[in-house]
Amino acid sequence: MAASVSSTLQGDPMHPSNSVGQRGSITSQEQQQHFYSDMAQVVQQENEHMSHQMQQQPMSTSPNSQPFDYQQQQQQQQQYDHDQQRYHQQQYEQAQLWQQQQLLQQQAEMYPQYPVEEDQLDQSVLSHDHLKPGHKATLLSYTQTLELYRQNAKKTNDPELQFEFAAFMIDAGKALEDPQARAELFDEAMKLLRKLATSGHAESQHYLAECYASGFAKGKPDFDKAFPLWVQASKHGHPDAAYRTGRCYDEGLGTRKDSARAVQFYRKAASANHPGAMWRLGVVTLYGELGLTASPRDGVKWLKRSAQAATPEFPFALYELAQLHERGIENIVFVDAEYSISLYSQAAELGHAASAFRLGECWEYGKLGCNQDPRLSIHYYTLAAQQEHPEASFALAAWYLVGSPGILPQSDAEAYIWAKRAADKGLAKALYALGYFTEVGIGPQKDANEAIEWYKKAAAAGDKRATQRLEGVPVDASGKDKNKDEKCTVM
Repeated sequence: MAASVSSTLQGDPMHPSNSVGQRGSITSQEQQQHFYSDMAQVVQQENEHMSHQMQQQPMSTSPNSQPFDYQQQQQQQQQYDHDQQRYHQQQYEQAQLWQQQQLLQQQAEMYPQYPVEEDQLDQSVLSHDHLKPGHKATLLSYTQTLELYRQNAKKTNDPELQFEFAAFMIDAGKALEDPQARAELFDEAMKLLRKLATSGHAESQHYLAECYASGFAKGKPDFDKAFPLWVQASKHGHPDAAYRTGRCYDEGLGTRKDSARAVQFYRKAASANHPGAMWRLGVVTLYGELGLTASPRDGVKWLKRSAQAATPEFPFALYELAQLHERGIENIVFVDAEYSISLYSQAAELGHAASAFRLGECWEYGKLGCNQDPRLSIHYYTLAAQQEHPEASFALAAWYLVGSPGILPQSDAEAYIWAKRAADKGLAKALYALGYFTEVGIGPQKDANEAIEWYKKAAAAGDKRATQRLEGVPVDASGKDKNKDEKCTVM
């Protein structure tokens, strides 16, 4: 069970590699949508004003002028209205078609094993060239958006609006190609965030702490600066800041380890229904960690509460409960394979890689009451492998090595690619597999020297087969046998 807990910790958002400012990103998108909506209304009003002026122009009194023809003007207006209606219809149809093409493209990216037919993708629809009247159009729109936002932020003393502007600058700056312009925008945003944090704005304190913890502010994680900001934000009632303060005390990030304080801040965040805090409390209570007496019943209660509030950022309780229902706890948790599959599925839908991998195993080998289904197995392995889950990447390599008729074409090249992705994560059996692939010529051409290097890495990672191979024990060059249930003897 310790292994299951550690596996969930790997996906924890406290990890420095996770992105910063999710709330800022969302709010900046909302602000952009409101801005573009306002701009569209302004343009429409300008067009109506110009049309009204043209209609109100006085008739020419020149001797050479023709009498004013009201019928002709009415026909012209009708033609104009017809053209406008046709134009908007074309724009609507273009947008609908573009959306369909985007969905097809996303499907092709998420499920490369199910290729989209070329004639389904209309590349002309995906092109935005027709939306670019000039090479400075995009820059002009961005500059105007930023300046409008800046002026609005300066006119108000509302810390919420100023915070939204700072978050917008950070989000917008990430898209800039000019390093100097990007750095200037980030500096402006960080100065504003520091000012707001000093004034006691909890959301700014939390956001600024995330910038330091993720390494965004200094290029490397700085928990020494993040920790006190989280403490301040938690005192102002920020649940996520309280949870992260607890994690700092739990793991000794920016402060010394203090189990009692970690539990204290977890409880504070959990009282606000924070799913991460309830999950962590459930785990430490279930197994008696952080100085608490083990209480499976109370631990399961916390996990259930967390599972009910699960989010893509905190799906861990669903995974923990699924594992508990696989083996059960006497008089507390009953064994229910079907319910475990349901919990794993919910977690996988929220992006939990370990749950997706477990489902891939169940559908491949017929575990937990699942019928063997190659399509579903490959689907869930792919979901997990796309999140760099090493075991899932290796399992997907095994599927590619033999293929599945009508579902997945056999490909030595793909098998090698996915095995290497698993090996890059240090998976011992994947390191051995790459040595084997290189030795017998699966994927790349045979290369005995490179194979030896892979075997050495695998042996150092604890793979006994690699050690035997380095000692001269021969390998079976016919490692693939498509007629057996085992996809590959080396896998």
